Amino acid sequence: MKSLRDPDNKVSALSPPEIRRLLTPGWLQHDQIISKTYSFENYYQTIAFVNAAAWMTHREDHHPDLTVSYNSCRVTYTTHAINGLSANDFICAAKVDALFIP
Repeated sequence: MKSLRDPDNKVSALSPPEIRRLLTPGWLQHDQIISKTYSFENYYQTIAFVNAAAWMTHREDHHPDLTVSYNSCRVTYTTHAINGLSANDFICAAKVDALFIP
């Protein structure tokens, strides 16, 4: 994998081959975002997951968009500062996956 920093010492967006290599099952890419929908039995489980994800993402200081319904939550990551996907998007996606107990 190439360096995440360009010569000006800024984080660079990942290339399409890098994105394909890092994309794990259940996560979908659309343009410059990755997203995954998690399903639950009820609203309580959904909100418990949302709260756990909110805590983790706050600690990581990398916040996804969350779309919440009664029994599902869609998590969407992108890095707005680089108008693309960064390694941090995939790191946080893996951490969100670790929170999910089917």
